Amino acid sequence: MAKKNIEISDGAAIPTEEDKGLVTAWQVVFTGTVILLIFFCVFKPHPYLDILRFMSDGIVVTFKLTLICMGLSFIVGLFTGIGRISQNKFINLLASIYVEVIRGIPLLVQLFYIYYAVGSFVKVSPFISAVIALTICYGAYMGEVFRAGIESIDKGQIEAALSLGFNKRQTMFYVVLPQAMRTILPPVGNEFIALLKDTSLVSIIAVADLFRRAREYATATFNYFETFTMVALVYLLITLILSKFVGYMEKKLTPYK
Repeated sequence: MAKKNIEISDGAAIPTEEDKGLVTAWQVVFTGTVILLIFFCVFKPHPYLDILRFMSDGIVVTFKLTLICMGLSFIVGLFTGIGRISQNKFINLLASIYVEVIRGIPLLVQLFYIYYAVGSFVKVSPFISAVIALTICYGAYMGEVFRAGIESIDKGQIEAALSLGFNKRQTMFYVVLPQAMRTILPPVGNEFIALLKDTSLVSIIAVADLFRRAREYATATFNYFETFTMVALVYLLITLILSKFVGYMEKKLTPYK
């Protein structure tokens, strides 16, 4: 009997044609979110439209932080994943220790440690501290994604490449990784979305992201319900768009499905 992989992630579920219920749910939630945002901003611009305008620069910071950290964590995860399957015992041990330690410490603790603890010796700006913490944290999770993706490739592919004269490095980058990318895209997409949501934690170290700007507005106006309603809708809308994009990319990269 063929094995079926079970995917569990902190990110959003990726809508696919095979899961008709999820596709329908995505359409309903997306439509409802857009309608609510338009309704609030048109029929009650004060305070809803005011809140959206106030948070606009925070949305830019959130996207900037997410894209930078995702790119860096992708690179860190790639080399960590390769290290986890390396036959070199020292490299394998080093990569494994990194994964075990980082995955065992909450992201919030890592943010505080880099900004406050390490910051007592080397002064680093809040934004750079957030980039470092998120990259280190998600690099460990991405490393496991890459490891699983690489190990999912049939050993015959590797043997065939070696028999054609490829060395191990060429086999990895020209044969194994291109095929593994199709397998790891859904979990990578989920990590990307989870990273976007986790950027809300950086507000605790004074990074002016979406969530911090919302807190500033709510504190100044005492419109807590309206403010955090808009925050929830904005995060939800961004997450839905990203999940749809990941699903589209997965379909493009796996035309045989």
